[in-house]
Amino acid sequence: MVPAEVESRRGVGRRRARRPLPDPSILISSSGELAGEAGEADALGAAVRRAGLIHDDEIVILLIRPSPLYIVLASLGGLAFIAVISLALAYMARLPWVGWTDTQAFSLGVALVGLRLGWQSLEWWSRLYILTDRRIVRRMGVLRVAIFETQLSNIQHTGVFTQLRERMCGLGTIGFATAGSHVFEAFWVMLPQPLAVHQTILGAMRRYGRK
Repeated sequence: MVPAEVESRRGVGRRRARRPLPDPSILISSSGELAGEAGEADALGAAVRRAGLIHDDEIVILLIRPSPLYIVLASLGGLAFIAVISLALAYMARLPWVGWTDTQAFSLGVALVGLRLGWQSLEWWSRLYILTDRRIVRRMGVLRVAIFETQLSNIQHTGVFTQLRERMCGLGTIGFATAGSHVFEAFWVMLPQPLAVHQTILGAMRRYGRK
């Protein structure tokens, strides 16, 4: 595939040509599947540009969300708690002085499960992970939006982490530490193909981050 030609832009005191666009096959859709030139990737890219997360003169290399499995996996603790409460209320329904039935107890549990998964779906939708030829960006939060961004040249360490629940689903989390920090300050969580995504990030750092 021949890279698309892009016109050069003027730098400070000199003229610097913009780098060719990367192969669009590395763009990843919100579902985590390779998007190529699919309309979903284009629509998602247009949306983040309108939101000001990407500058007009930046080259987008990766634009992804966590796997949709994040909705269930991140809710496991809450779902287990709801199950325990529902079973306890259903058991108590056998007592003569209790004013509810086991059917009502389980109906309450189902409603709470729906609310929990609904909220986690909003949390999943709010998360965007962006790699450009200049920056790493992470957006998250439903009611309170938090945005982390740093220049590629500021990234000192990266790491790939897989908890048991992620490993069973073929997912992984990537952490980023900036220069002068001994801890990972931001994470891209529950990504499909985490090793491939990590290699793309390392490649961008080698190509763009040291210039």
